[in-house]
Amino acid sequence: MQILVVEDDVDIAELVAFNLERQGWKCALVHHGNEGWEQIQRLLPDLVILDVMLPGMDGMQIFRAMKENEMTRRIPVIFLTARGALDDRLEGLSLGADDYVTKPFSPKELVLRVRNVLTRANAGAAQLVVRSGALVLDKNTLAATLGGVPLELTTAEFKLLAYLMERPGKVQDRYELQKVLFGYADTTQSRALDTHVKRLRQKLGEHAACIVTERGSGYYFTPDPTNTDR
Repeated sequence: MQILVVEDDVDIAELVAFNLERQGWKCALVHHGNEGWEQIQRLLPDLVILDVMLPGMDGMQIFRAMKENEMTRRIPVIFLTARGALDDRLEGLSLGADDYVTKPFSPKELVLRVRNVLTRANAGAAQLVVRSGALVLDKNTLAATLGGVPLELTTAEFKLLAYLMERPGKVQDRYELQKVLFGYADTTQSRALDTHVKRLRQKLGEHAACIVTERGSGYYFTPDPTNTDR
């Protein structure tokens, strides 16, 4: 775990880093807003502890830039600032910050808050990964692997497979699957749906039987193709 501390007060930054590193977390320190934003993009840390009042880009500007960037928008942020007024806290939290800590602060409390934010972030990341045996889909990056080997899936194939894997053993009717793939459904899309399923099975190779046809209804996913009892 790497934590980036963006704080212009060197003593406070070092105090934060000292307490976090005692917990086994790796810390990097930055004391200027512009450099902070550069390091966030370069390091892609697991968490950013962000002061609001910084030289150059201030903390709010950095936070907004993070949320507008696909690579950084999911990085959790804890504001650590002397701006403790209720309106300031509400602004930070309403923008989507994971926590808001005011100075002066208790290092022990900060450690607990960091631990809680990282725990929530890891739980959220786990929900973005769909697994079934050797088949793993990462909904964050749209990457798919089978036995550790990358699968070259189109976006439509990925969406279809993820939707079925998240509902194992449950038949998904053609109408619903068409809405998942195309946003709407009509009879002209039936052949397109079948084509996606056919290509997906081809790419799954010996695991193709995991996608089962329910005649007259639709398709479903089974982790065990030898047992199609639902």
